[in-house]
Amino acid sequence: MTNHWIDLKNAKVFLIEGSNCAENHPMSMKWIMKAKENGAVIIHVDPRYTRTSEVADIFVRIRPGTDIAFLNCIINYILKEKLYDEDFVLNQTNALYIADDAFDFKGGVFSGYDEAARKYDNSSWGYDLDGDKKPKKAKSLDDPRCIFSKIKKFFERYDFKTTEKITGTTEEKIKLVAHTMVENKPGTILYALGMTQHTVGVQNIRSFGVLQLLLGNVGKPGSGINALRGEPNVQGSTDMACLFGYLPGYLAPPNHNVADIDTWTKGSGTFRRTFLVNLMKAWFGDHATPENDFCFSLLPKKNGKANYSLFQIFETALEGKMKLAYFMGQNPLVTSPNLNVVQEGLSKMEMVVVQDLFEIETAAFWEKREGVDPSAIDTEVIFLPAAAFMEREGSLTNSGRMVQWRYTGIKPPGEARPDLVILDMIFKKVRELYAGSTERKDEALLKATWDYNYDYDDQEQLIEFAEEVLKEINGYDLTTGELLKSIGELKPDGTTSSGNWVYPGVFANGENLSKRKDNENDPGGLGIYPGFAWSWPGNMHVLYNRASCDSKGRPYDKERAVIWWDEKAGRWTGYDTPDVPNAEEGPDTPSGQRPFRMSGEGVGRLLAATYKDPNPDSDLPRDSSSTPADGPLPEFYEPVESPVDNILHPEVPYNPCVKYPRVESLQPVGDRADYPYVLMTSSLAEHWCAGSVTRNIPWLNEMYPEPVAEMSENLAATLGVATGDWVKVRSARGEIRVKAYVTPRMETMLINGEDIEVVWMPYNWGHKALSRKPSTNYLTIDAGDPNTSIQETKACLVDITRA
Repeated sequence: MTNHWIDLKNAKVFLIEGSNCAENHPMSMKWIMKAKENGAVIIHVDPRYTRTSEVADIFVRIRPGTDIAFLNCIINYILKEKLYDEDFVLNQTNALYIADDAFDFKGGVFSGYDEAARKYDNSSWGYDLDGDKKPKKAKSLDDPRCIFSKIKKFFERYDFKTTEKITGTTEEKIKLVAHTMVENKPGTILYALGMTQHTVGVQNIRSFGVLQLLLGNVGKPGSGINALRGEPNVQGSTDMACLFGYLPGYLAPPNHNVADIDTWTKGSGTFRRTFLVNLMKAWFGDHATPENDFCFSLLPKKNGKANYSLFQIFETALEGKMKLAYFMGQNPLVTSPNLNVVQEGLSKMEMVVVQDLFEIETAAFWEKREGVDPSAIDTEVIFLPAAAFMEREGSLTNSGRMVQWRYTGIKPPGEARPDLVILDMIFKKVRELYAGSTERKDEALLKATWDYNYDYDDQEQLIEFAEEVLKEINGYDLTTGELLKSIGELKPDGTTSSGNWVYPGVFANGENLSKRKDNENDPGGLGIYPGFAWSWPGNMHVLYNRASCDSKGRPYDKERAVIWWDEKAGRWTGYDTPDVPNAEEGPDTPSGQRPFRMSGEGVGRLLAATYKDPNPDSDLPRDSSSTPADGPLPEFYEPVESPVDNILHPEVPYNPCVKYPRVESLQPVGDRADYPYVLMTSSLAEHWCAGSVTRNIPWLNEMYPEPVAEMSENLAATLGVATGDWVKVRSARGEIRVKAYVTPRMETMLINGEDIEVVWMPYNWGHKALSRKPSTNYLTIDAGDPNTSIQETKACLVDITRA
């Protein structure tokens, strides 16, 4: 989240798209409804009418997978009618930067596309640079070479008639949403997996970014783009690199062709190099020195051409390359798409380790059931009983980046242990087995700083253990042994350490600030409560808050001022930690004019150009801006399985960077002639994710006992079924039998002159726990976004018949 949960109360309008937060993030509704009591307008965009739609003032039904077309039409209307915030666009974005003359978009692809490789050479996506390697700037937004003119031309194709044909909504609804967003500021956007689980997931969020930058809705209380994470510590897990493409703190891992830290710095910049050095000092301690590149050579190097996503775990197992998989807190035999691949992959491994509270489906993939013969599976399965969240202490980081300490007084049952203890036991035993090795591949294991020594049966020592790890994440001044107080104390020379550069300050002055509970002191009345727990970075609650002020450091919205330049004191101040490079460098300095300091340009990026910010003190770049693999602007593409043609560019129907199928025998693509209906999936209020816990709770099973196929009254009439009748739902990948649920929440949609039916199903079931029912993910497609590899479980094709 750019902002935080309580900040939702400051919004005057909500655009909720790709989220049913009333059911799946119910605490968000506390603050949404508080804002509504004060006159805020709620807009809900979804293919299905839900409990969130019920509290919305405006509901917009669109076809699954068409969010970009809908949002781009709003952007086009705002640009054509000059409804954008001109001061914000001029001073806080790259609108005036002059684009590279070679940049282009035609025939459904951007310049630099290699059709054979299904990838881009993005060298033409940058700026026209001056002699200092800085972007040249136009004098006005009318200059045809500037980014603003480029995006106007790009988005003009998204007119109302075209968008109506793609999405199924109306011109009136689109205009209503646009004017509501323009006339009610600040406005915030909330989204969840309904926006990301697409083969254009990253570009869906890019559309949000362009829209909010044009409206000036970033950096201010009540504004922003807020991801509603699926569990209480999903944010913490991604911070700590439970993502295959990052090191802790979202640093880029080195590829196979990156031999040393200087080569890495050429791609990531000296700014981020400091963070990497501190990470390696935390990992390798005294072994990491300037002379050996701080043990950079010990970092694992990934193949720059390979995909390391969850899908590849199972696909490489089919090739005999993946020998062992260790699953903690994840149940892929329920939650992954196209479960046939998962089942086959698990069956080909030598060993599978599962660490969980219950014997989940992944741990019992070998059990006899339809299509599974245990005698044909040689995989050894080891189950490690883990402690539940109420049975262990430690920190968690919520969607709003707030780090809070979770307490417990309950001991785990039997041999169950906290995850921290299990990992400590395994690491120590593995290192013992490798003791004395002189092989290069074992050096990182033997040199890692891992010397915890705690009694696993002593609750007080376990708390101390957890706090020691948080201290390591916070980091130390290695010359004094003192805990770091802020990110600004991190040094590039190896005299400081930090296990994650966004966390310094969480243990400032030796105090665990995640334990703070001051919910009385809120100086600005904005819901910041600076003495309650601690938020990264630097106890900042609203990211990019420098953008809440004009070029002179004065708040745009004086009623909701969050930070400002104090001329008399000579520093940035306010109710939140100022998001500026240096609090003592004012708006008359280059540092004071970097409202988006985490990008190379220092401004918001309407077009996500390739750019490396030059470093005046080095030949190495200071910072490097990230650019999506599939384009610098969000273009609409149909899902891989679509019921209609792509009317914008039929020759490029779906994302041109998607590579699918990857395993042809197990990844068939359905044709609309055989599978005419669109399937979308999601979770429930009653059952959480894989249902590993919730399906073991009897009263939750009573509330929602089984999966259903939710369909429109028109489709039910066509099929001749009523609520409660058994139906067979099949895709190109699988088939399951469930009950029909006929409801006006689903409607037949008119898409480019055709009637299109959309069906919804929950995915939370499997063959274990107290409630054992078929998983919807036997039907879903495992085509992935080219940036993240997240699956397209919000739009695939199925057929339905009476069972």
